[in-house]
Amino acid sequence: MDPNPTIKGRGAQINVPNKFFQLSHEMRDDFLEYCAKEGEDADKNRTLYLEVFPKTIVNKVDSPDVGMGYSMNMYQGCEHGCIYCYARNSHEFWGYSAGLDFERRILVKKDAPKLLEQFIKRKSWQAFPIVMSGNTDCYQPAEQEFKLTRQCLEVFLKYKHPVGIITKNALILRDLDLLKELAKDNLIAVNLSITSLSEETRRVLEPRTATIKKRLETVKTLSENGIPVNVMMAPIIPSINSHEVLPLAKKVSEMGALSMGHTIVRLNGAIAEIFTDWIHKTMPDRAEKVLHQIESCHGGNLNDSRYGTRMRGEGEIAKQINDMVKLAKLKYFKGKSMPTLNTDLHEAFKDRQLKLF
Repeated sequence: MDPNPTIKGRGAQINVPNKFFQLSHEMRDDFLEYCAKEGEDADKNRTLYLEVFPKTIVNKVDSPDVGMGYSMNMYQGCEHGCIYCYARNSHEFWGYSAGLDFERRILVKKDAPKLLEQFIKRKSWQAFPIVMSGNTDCYQPAEQEFKLTRQCLEVFLKYKHPVGIITKNALILRDLDLLKELAKDNLIAVNLSITSLSEETRRVLEPRTATIKKRLETVKTLSENGIPVNVMMAPIIPSINSHEVLPLAKKVSEMGALSMGHTIVRLNGAIAEIFTDWIHKTMPDRAEKVLHQIESCHGGNLNDSRYGTRMRGEGEIAKQINDMVKLAKLKYFKGKSMPTLNTDLHEAFKDRQLKLF
């Protein structure tokens, strides 16, 4: 595995055309040649933060196999650059490419805390866990600057409302004080994504994420402070990290994780082209093998949108992976489980005054 992508520090190596646009941009060879002769950079490779102004922040999740009812995203696009990320396609809705734009054009919703507060204070709202983030990571690098995730956690704590977190960044430990307060009333659950125990694999799959060592330490720290942690091995990619199911499950269980979840990679929409280009550049020796094995998990296709099978796949390779995960759960998580979050407190705190009758 030789991590020498054309554009360093990024997952995607191309900007694929936006399917909603008639026109597209391309980097021509004559322009690249001109830049080389003039000593100029053809691509500055900078991350831009762009403020957007949505009217709402909480989304109802209708998918039957995602495992959440409501989600919210303070950021659209994600600088982590995970090459397999299903959220890449959503960047096309905002007028950008699912490729490099997804990693370098980060849309920031500065009104997120205010919009969240307005939403959960509605008289008609019945408390139900809201997950940060169902699409892009709420603790991606932008959070260091804007602190929107922390502000939203303060809102959840103020109104005693249950919240879930999905992240692969150790930055979550910055907010340990708030997480501990939420945990006292069983209002928090953390889903930490760890796809591999190999730092080399992590660097090529997820170039701007926290190291594996830091993520394991994060599981341990959260668990020691009474914050329930579920580890997501998502996605499992045949011939890249599929051999790590048992050792990874053993390690995160030892660190204190209460459960483990998984998905099998699927490459929907523009992600298929982005991933195919990437793997031929970063793993040319096994590129076709990996792509064919992914296809074998999804009826001969790289993509799969079928509810019920898209997350777990089908066929012999998918069966082997799913059976291995079942064995890992039986072996390392027997007697452990994530708690059901508390939805009983919020109603009394909507107007910040406890109801006596």
